[in-house]
Amino acid sequence: MLKIAFHPLYAHPLPDGHRFPMLKYELIPQQLLFEGTIKPENLFSPGILSEENILNTHDINYWQHLKNITLSSKEQRRIGFPLSAKLVEREITIAQGTIDGAHYALQNGIAFNIAGGTHHAGSNWGEGFCMLNDQAIAANYMLTNGLAKRILIIDLDVHQGNGTAQIFKNENRVFTFSMHGDKNFPFKKETSNLDIALEDGTSDEQFLNKLNDALPLIFKKHQPDFVFYLAGVDVLATDKLGKLALTQNGCKQRDKLVLEACIKHQLGVQVSMGGGYSPDIKVIVDAHCNTFRVAENLLS
Repeated sequence: MLKIAFHPLYAHPLPDGHRFPMLKYELIPQQLLFEGTIKPENLFSPGILSEENILNTHDINYWQHLKNITLSSKEQRRIGFPLSAKLVEREITIAQGTIDGAHYALQNGIAFNIAGGTHHAGSNWGEGFCMLNDQAIAANYMLTNGLAKRILIIDLDVHQGNGTAQIFKNENRVFTFSMHGDKNFPFKKETSNLDIALEDGTSDEQFLNKLNDALPLIFKKHQPDFVFYLAGVDVLATDKLGKLALTQNGCKQRDKLVLEACIKHQLGVQVSMGGGYSPDIKVIVDAHCNTFRVAENLLS
């Protein structure tokens, strides 16, 4: 059974009433339930992440300041919004959802987090609306607890996974692969194990050809026994921050390539949803729902 992490905190509004960016977290499960792609039993509610698991990835001083809402104004500006206890609780709930999803993926092949993909958070910083790096935390959890020996992180959000790259720069058990807009945030990139930088206006065909060439080589080189996939839909041509030119179908084919590769290699894969900033919320929700639809079709 496809298992999907969801918690009401995911849709907690940002400060100053910035409701729109969080609305998709309510609408995605509603749409999937309405159309019959999932049933209520597919959804599970994660708990709160332990400090032990946070500190396995993040610097203790950074975490203490984040937890106590004592980050400097400069550090909060880098994150992108003023901190609150509720937003920190939301972040640690998301990260626990990704850990729980990894467990389910080991059992069922594919598991999702409705939120997550907080890949700009480094070991000792938050950035770009990311405070804790959910997939990095989950990857370190799996390594520490002997649930995986070699992990592949596939990051296909339009923005480079700079925090993930920094966290694992000296960890040869984790292969970080980021395929992203070259001239897009973050403007100071970190170095992943493999970075594919895309020109503005990259089309479906160009994107899918590069991905199709890269995936077999990565699986052969690293030989992972578990995969984390960040499936941002800010690659769409409609996205106001993305600068690429993918269609809805191209984005769906991207997801199919990744998930089919994981199934072919008989690997569990945990999927976090990442970014999506098209002006029409229906476009964002439908593109994210396509990722779930692809997974459900592959598992049925």
